[in-house]
Amino acid sequence: MTPLVEVRGLRYRYDDGTLALDGVDFQLWPGETVALLGPNGSGKTTFVHHLNGLLRGPGFVSVCGLEVNGRNLAQIRRRVGLVFQDSDEQLFMPTVLEDVAFGPLNLGRASAAALAAATAALAQVGMAHAAGKAPYHLSAGEKKRVALAGVLAMDPEILVLDEPTTFLDPPARRHLLDLLGRLPQAKILVTHEPHLARALASRALFFTAGRIVADGPVAAILTRFGWDPAAGETAELGR
Repeated sequence: MTPLVEVRGLRYRYDDGTLALDGVDFQLWPGETVALLGPNGSGKTTFVHHLNGLLRGPGFVSVCGLEVNGRNLAQIRRRVGLVFQDSDEQLFMPTVLEDVAFGPLNLGRASAAALAAATAALAQVGMAHAAGKAPYHLSAGEKKRVALAGVLAMDPEILVLDEPTTFLDPPARRHLLDLLGRLPQAKILVTHEPHLARALASRALFFTAGRIVADGPVAAILTRFGWDPAAGETAELGR
């Protein structure tokens, strides 16, 4: 089996001199959901921004058999759908429908085809009723679903979600979790939430100081690094 994503020896240093990635190796397999865990500033978001060419550092990155470079960037961005932590960074058109159609139009689809893809994606995330609304009138949970619809409208093979439950109340979190669980794409989740990692991923990586320091089953990684509240409570009770 060929990995959907393959990364070897990836490094990245910001302009201020900060070393954000320090030799990252990674593979994502078809149908797999992987959670990226680790403290703030450990390199998780920097890493996923390399998967569709938003950032470019020394090392090898390929997506669906295509090396991430200037020549392949348009094809790669059709295959990798990135949902940002803050939905307001993705929603900028006058109406929800126009926002979701923007991606397909930008890929060169005809107007009718782009609108059809946008309408179908909004229905998929339960937001068809909001097609004519202005995005800034939506709740945080609704914005997140519309941002996801904008990615789904481009029919990606891989979904990359950066802290997808940020700003969401408990009902909106449950709705999003259920929605993500039903989507067939391979997924990479950047998250601080053990519940989300457990519910959606079978494998987790732990980042520290720009390196992947552990890779394994979600439960084992959560316990090893003390990110499992239930395990912590059990340990305290046993003392």
